[in-house]
Amino acid sequence: MAWGTTSKCDGKDAGSVVLERPLKLWSLIIDRVRCGGGVQRPCRKKAEAKQRSGSDKLSELLKQPEWWENEEEVRRKERELEALKKVAKKLQQEGSMEVVLEGAAEIRRLTRDDPQARTTLALLGVIPPLVALLDAQDPTFNSQIAALYALLNLAITNDANKAAIVKAGAVHKMLKLIHSPNGAHSQAIAEAVVANFLGLSALDSNKPIIGSSGAIPFLVEILKYLDETVSSQAKQDSLRALYNLSISPSNVFAMLETDLIPHLLVKVGDMDMSERILAILSNIVLVAEGRKGISAVPDAFPILIDVFNWTDSPGCQEKASYILMVMAHKSYGDRQAMIEAGIVSSLLELTLLGSTLAQKRASRMLECLRAEKGKQVLGNCGGGSLTATLSAPLCGALSTSSSMDPTNQPKDTLKEDEEEEEMMSQEKKAVKQLVQQSLQNNMKRMVKRANLPHDFVPSDHFKSLTLSSTSKSLPF
Repeated sequence: MAWGTTSKCDGKDAGSVVLERPLKLWSLIIDRVRCGGGVQRPCRKKAEAKQRSGSDKLSELLKQPEWWENEEEVRRKERELEALKKVAKKLQQEGSMEVVLEGAAEIRRLTRDDPQARTTLALLGVIPPLVALLDAQDPTFNSQIAALYALLNLAITNDANKAAIVKAGAVHKMLKLIHSPNGAHSQAIAEAVVANFLGLSALDSNKPIIGSSGAIPFLVEILKYLDETVSSQAKQDSLRALYNLSISPSNVFAMLETDLIPHLLVKVGDMDMSERILAILSNIVLVAEGRKGISAVPDAFPILIDVFNWTDSPGCQEKASYILMVMAHKSYGDRQAMIEAGIVSSLLELTLLGSTLAQKRASRMLECLRAEKGKQVLGNCGGGSLTATLSAPLCGALSTSSSMDPTNQPKDTLKEDEEEEEMMSQEKKAVKQLVQQSLQNNMKRMVKRANLPHDFVPSDHFKSLTLSSTSKSLPF
């Protein structure tokens, strides 16, 4: 039966036709990577014969028309395949570096916007010779740069190629290149390697391989460059690559061995990088050692708490509240440090002005801090279980008969009750004061945002609202 006819094909046959070719293509690409593609092996004649046999099978498979294609489309696809085969053969010309560079340049051009070309060229075995080209002894680095950008384009939106490039040893060769005496001073090499790490790190299976290779210190170094030898694009690519790598918990330990966390916290105020920085910290905080690394940085909590005031950046508010929420939930010492940094008033403001998600996280943090306060009160009273509710008597519990008759209560118990009432009254006053302070700060921001005079005085009606506010509607 011809490929173009569909009258006798039922649904099952059509499905097997569609699935058969991709399975064969994946099998071929794996075989090509395993055997090294165009890399010459010790048994050269056998390798070349095997390569020709695999290439012929690949050509036959790719030339087979799909059931929906007409003759004109088939001929066009055959011409494109022949052109790609010629390009792939240029990489095999070991005696002529000029021809090899021409082939790498053509691969870069052809794969820039063509997903099918990326797949076909990988099937033709171009990845291993491109990776091998990274070791070329070229003092001008033209060969290495051509190979880097060809590999970069091959990996775009193609997970199979990402995996094949890493499997061919590209990561270690890139690091070797960047640490070479001449490569360390080449801005073009550094930017091309960073771009490759960004693309390759998008694949989950590549994350631990890249993270354990020594790439993280290099990316941190690129991110910290203060002079103009590294472009802003390279720094952004480095930051995004570090975010990809931080998704894998095993890479957090490699990040802690550098000074990445202090640098990120210092740069939180940079609006071009702040949300990505907070996203990285949101991944780091999920690891216990990562939380210790954040809390060990001086002023880490004040910096993160200040993000709550960025009313024009809800994404940053949500990420900062997530980081602090996880840390408050996991560590008593971090909760105390946050309270000392003034987080309560900022949380109250966030519950009023933040996004829906930020408000929920702020409320959860306030509940956590309230529970901590309740435990402290129970501990100070020296009685009752820590699991008792805050509405239950905190200390000096008496029998029913004695509690009904005030004359039977000891003087010490009455004194403790008076102290307890005074303490609770002070807490209510403190909460009321925080609410008033929060509302007044919000009013000041609105005045500033509206460009009103600095001596603007709120109306008596607004003052009455702040004075009449209670803590009943607040989660703390």
